[in-house]
Amino acid sequence: MFIIDAHLDLSMNAIEWNRDLRCSVFDIRKREEGITDKPDRGNGTVALPELRKGNTGLIVATQIARYVAPGNPLPGWHSPQQAWAQTQAQLAWYKTMEEEGEMKMITNLYELDQHIALWNDGNMNETKPVGYILSLEGADSLITIEHLETAYAYGLRAAGPAHYGPGRYANGTDATGKMNANGLALLKRMEELNIILDATHLCDDAFHQAMDHFNGHVWASHNNCRAIVGHNRQFSDEMISTLIEKDAVIGTALDAWMMVPGWIKGTSTPKQMDCDLDKAIDHIDHICQLAGNALHVGIGSDLDGAFGKEQCPYDLETIADLSNIPSLLSKRGYTKEAIENIMHGNWLRFLKRAWNHKTNY
Repeated sequence: MFIIDAHLDLSMNAIEWNRDLRCSVFDIRKREEGITDKPDRGNGTVALPELRKGNTGLIVATQIARYVAPGNPLPGWHSPQQAWAQTQAQLAWYKTMEEEGEMKMITNLYELDQHIALWNDGNMNETKPVGYILSLEGADSLITIEHLETAYAYGLRAAGPAHYGPGRYANGTDATGKMNANGLALLKRMEELNIILDATHLCDDAFHQAMDHFNGHVWASHNNCRAIVGHNRQFSDEMISTLIEKDAVIGTALDAWMMVPGWIKGTSTPKQMDCDLDKAIDHIDHICQLAGNALHVGIGSDLDGAFGKEQCPYDLETIADLSNIPSLLSKRGYTKEAIENIMHGNWLRFLKRAWNHKTNY
């Protein structure tokens, strides 16, 4: 089955983790043997060959570079200018992958239709480019709102105003407080440019404010359910219901600490916590029960988002194993049509609606 994954930090892995994603996951792991600078060294799950193997032909791929003010203990860049430069290095990697025929940027309906037709032409996938929609995870790197226009011109089609902690435009995970004036101005310009608002990582205060102020298209690329894992990183039922009312799609994430309650980072193991792909189905099913249908949830795995096999479902060896999710959904009683919607149809329907607009055709 064709799969869309709505959240992968490919360029972060390529530029900061120094992973050659043209190689297989197993070759990357071997090259990282003995390296300890990152907690997930030797445990990666994502590479372009494995995306093709699992028939994941379209992804939402990020640029990410957080600014941290003096005194902020989070990792990040010490000025917005440095953060912007990092996102430009990430963009250069994507463009280089396009030159190599490894990837293809998708920015409008025509390109989307052509790419879907290519991946469903009945031929083998080994040499097909992986399509990507460019998204900005956290807006700290936008030195000014005018930089958003520059980003739109080079292909940016979705953006989340915040990441972790306090941000320059909005507060994110583990922070509190509403968006500032610049944040509201950012939302307005995003709406004018028809850039999709990614509600992921917005703290509760900023989430509700953004939902009240933004009249464009909203999705949540990688979020799970607070009713199952009680942490502010997850969405409450009220927040999920608000997104459903806005005809949003929510991508289910495969970061173990977001999937099962009681996870202790650096201590817990997937086997110990019985964290398998079926736990992701619990989150998918919870959203479907709230919606009364299977039209508002998809996959936004976040695999290799600064974690690897040590912190993802134990029955997932590589991202190719996303192809096992349909059978798990079937065991829960989901119909073929519902499964197709969850694996790709909901994201496609969302994009066709969002891009049925003069600025994106």
